[in-house]
Amino acid sequence: MAIPTFEEDIMNKKWLMLAASAMLLPLNGALAAENTPSNEELYEIIKAQQEEIDSLVGKRENVSDGSTSIGGYGELHYNSLDSGDEIDFHRFVLFFNHEFNSDIRFFSEVELEHALAGEGKPGEIELEQAYVEFDVTERTRIKGGLFLMPVGLLNETHEPNTFYGVERNPIEKNILPTTWWEGGVAVTGNFGSSGLSYDLGVHSGLNTDDTFAIRGGRQKVAEAVAEELAYSGRLKYTGIAGLEIAASFFHQGDLTQGTVPQSDAGTLIETHVRWNNGPLTLTALYAGWSIDGDAPAAIERDKQDGYYGEASWRFNQQFGVFVRQGAWDNGGIGETEISQTNIGFNYWPHKNVVVKFDIMEQDDAGNDEGFNLGIGYQF
Repeated sequence: MAIPTFEEDIMNKKWLMLAASAMLLPLNGALAAENTPSNEELYEIIKAQQEEIDSLVGKRENVSDGSTSIGGYGELHYNSLDSGDEIDFHRFVLFFNHEFNSDIRFFSEVELEHALAGEGKPGEIELEQAYVEFDVTERTRIKGGLFLMPVGLLNETHEPNTFYGVERNPIEKNILPTTWWEGGVAVTGNFGSSGLSYDLGVHSGLNTDDTFAIRGGRQKVAEAVAEELAYSGRLKYTGIAGLEIAASFFHQGDLTQGTVPQSDAGTLIETHVRWNNGPLTLTALYAGWSIDGDAPAAIERDKQDGYYGEASWRFNQQFGVFVRQGAWDNGGIGETEISQTNIGFNYWPHKNVVVKFDIMEQDDAGNDEGFNLGIGYQF
C-alpha cells in the first residue's frame, strides 16, 4: 500500500474531520441543539484549523533537502586480569550521516571513551570521522575530511557485534594502530565485477617522539603537525563469496615530523585474508613497520611487527566460539615480543546486541592472564 505524503496525510485528516462533523450533527441535533455552533462559530473553527495546517506545512518546508540518519554503538567491559580488575564503559559512539543528494553525502562519528572526559579524567571525546564523499563516476568516489585509514580488519569496522573477543586484538591495537584516522583526501573505487577495489589517500601523518612508539604517534587531526604528509593505499579482492584478501601500505617521509635527528622514512605493510564457509571462519593478518634512520635502529625500534590467526565456529544465529593466537613486537632492547592466546564465545540475543566472554593468556615478554566479559550493541 502506498504511504501518503505529509501534505496528503494532512488533507486526508481534514476531510475526515469535516465528514465526521457532517455525520454527527443530524444525530445529535435533537439532543444538543442548544450546543450546536452557529455558522459564524463553525467558520472560526475551520479558519483556526486551516491556520494550524498552514503552520505545519511551513515547518515541513523549512527542513533541509536530503535525508539524515543517526546510528551508534557502545560496549561495557569487565576485565579480571593479573594486571588488575576493572569495569569500564569503554566506548559510547554516535554516527550522524546526511545524504545531500544521490551523489554527495556526509559521514561522521563522535566517540566518548571511558565514560568520563576532561582534565584528570580517564576518557576523552574524539571526532573519529567527518568527511564529505562525492560520486565521480559509477565506480569512483572521492572524499575529503577526516576518515579512517584503510588498513586491517577492525580499523574501519569495529562495532562490537561484528568481531570475536571482548577487547580488540592487540596486533591491530599496537601495530596498526586501531582506531586510526587522518585528515586529507582519498579516492575509492572498484574494477566492476572483478571483485577488486582500491583506496588511495594523501593526508596527515604520525608524529612519534624519540621512542618511535607507533600508537603514541597518532595526532588525531587535532592541530596536527603537517611538516610531513603521509600516503596510504589498499587493494582488496572479494570476488569469491566468503573470501576477502587485502594488502595495505602507509608511507611517511619522517614519522617524527622532523623533530628527532637521524630519523627517516617509516613504511607500514599490512595484509590479511579471511575465509568464511558456512559456520567456519578462518582469519590471518600480518602487519609490519620499517623505520629508517640511525635513531630508531639505535634503540632497536626500526622493526615493529605482529601477526595473528583466528578460527571461529558459529553454531547458529545466536552463538559462536573462537580461538585466536597472535604475537607482536614494538621493538626495544632485550626480549620485547609478546604472544597472546584468547579463547571464548559470543552470544547474540539480537543480531545487533552481543554478550562476549574470553579467557586470555600471555607468554614471552607478556605476563597478563585472566578473563574478559563484555556487552555491546549497535543501531
